[in-house]
Amino acid sequence: MEISNYIILTDQQLVTLAHDGDAAAFETLFNRYRDGIYKLYLHRTGGKGDDADDLLQETFIKVFLNLGKYDTAFTFGQWIYTIARNTFIDFMRKQRDDLPIDTSPAGGASINPPSHEATPEERVINSQNGTQLENHLARMTPRYRKLIELRFFKEYSYEEIAAELGIPLGTVKTQIHRARTLLCKLIVASDIL
Repeated sequence: MEISNYIILTDQQLVTLAHDGDAAAFETLFNRYRDGIYKLYLHRTGGKGDDADDLLQETFIKVFLNLGKYDTAFTFGQWIYTIARNTFIDFMRKQRDDLPIDTSPAGGASINPPSHEATPEERVINSQNGTQLENHLARMTPRYRKLIELRFFKEYSYEEIAAELGIPLGTVKTQIHRARTLLCKLIVASDIL
């Protein structure tokens, strides 16, 4: 199908095609919602473009991985914005959890703070997921593995990665996007098998 034909399709038709593996259909959905969600994230992060970029990519990864769970009782826009909202809530929760106790909004620690210790079941699942992730990373080029490691495991900023690797900031952003896309494809492919 020619790209001009995708533009006239409804969101539901595009979802069906994308779920069946049509990359152009998913790209059309992405293009329809990208700017609106990016502006939402940019506004909510106080203009932090790097955070907005990361949140946008994470949102569309979740959308892609969960297309089969889309409920047509809701519009696709409602569904994708719900994913975006939940992704932002998780982001803010992580930001809050990273604050030292003396800078928490309440001004102090609670009497019985929640346990961050994983249950035995969570430890088994995390171990299995970690092994799968290591296998996926092993299939990537050394450059992409390094970028994923620095950005997502060591939590370097884009600027820190550029300085560490001695490459321009724009190159870092482009290559991290490509590395993340490749990793998502590897994860999806392994789930299908």
